[in-house]
Amino acid sequence: MKALLYTGPHTLEYTDAPDPNVGDDDVLVHVRACGICGSDVQGYTGKTGRRLPPLIMGHEAAGVVERVGAHVTDFAPGDRVCFDSTVYCNKCPACRQGLFNRCVHRQVLGVSVPEFKRHGAFAEFVAVPHWIVAKLPDDMSFVQAALLEPASIGTHAANRSPIADAETAVVIGAGTIGLFILQAAKLRGAKRTVACDISDFRLDLARRVGADECVNSKSRPLKDAVADLTDSRGADVTFEAVGFAETFRQAVAITRTGGSVVAVGNLAKEAEFNLQELVSRELTFAGSYASSGEFRTCIDLIASGRIDVGPLVSEVLPLSDGPSAFRRLLDGKENLLKIVLEP
Repeated sequence: MKALLYTGPHTLEYTDAPDPNVGDDDVLVHVRACGICGSDVQGYTGKTGRRLPPLIMGHEAAGVVERVGAHVTDFAPGDRVCFDSTVYCNKCPACRQGLFNRCVHRQVLGVSVPEFKRHGAFAEFVAVPHWIVAKLPDDMSFVQAALLEPASIGTHAANRSPIADAETAVVIGAGTIGLFILQAAKLRGAKRTVACDISDFRLDLARRVGADECVNSKSRPLKDAVADLTDSRGADVTFEAVGFAETFRQAVAITRTGGSVVAVGNLAKEAEFNLQELVSRELTFAGSYASSGEFRTCIDLIASGRIDVGPLVSEVLPLSDGPSAFRRLLDGKENLLKIVLEP
């Protein structure tokens, strides 16, 4: 099969690769669309330690069932499907509770670390266990379906907060995940959503998907802007979807006493903040990692238009254009958000 193979920092090759092995519990998917995630772009630099070459990256994908393993009865060749990025065991205590992102044997498609290597979906074919697969409605395009995975991450993050009672929910970072958090927060009952970013392009996308207010924190201090929007009260819930230490501190600073901060971004391993902020203002902190099966819910949300993925797709390109697409996303000189590759 043809695949986009990561062979070293800043190096991707469109080349031939062995077809995946298909186990008894697996579904072999002929990939029709796979989105480039920000984590793929960061991994492509060789700095994260989560994309050890050689590796086929890619975990935001959808396609058509090519064949199934001997134990698979729920899927058949020709089925249009998507799948989770988290490969969970479906047996451990966390999995039995439906907490798939906490699986003790968890692997991630398109990720390679010392503990495991799992080739992903920047290829003609990928094999995945049947329990992470779901069927798609006929009227959902494969490009739309490729965004189900990031949509599920945004939905999971919204579910990690008491958002239903929120007067104001602020999302720091209007990238792909942040834009999905905005939409999920609104669906969960947030009365007003505020998008914060340093890019006017991304803030315009936030408006297009329903943000009530947008703040460019390069032009105005975020704390001042949120204070004005909330009569100095602060945000009820703040989602930090960037992952830098400074944006995390900003999230803490703009959240009202008794409010909640949900950390979603993870670019920095450590962040210093004043512990008294947590104690004296009785803040609630929550982490949000990946998703926990929400992509099945997101199928209906996207198919019905309640979550809008259209504005987030910047370009759709053939898989052979993958090396140049990665370079363009890393350079950051163009107004690009999500590039979807088609094998």
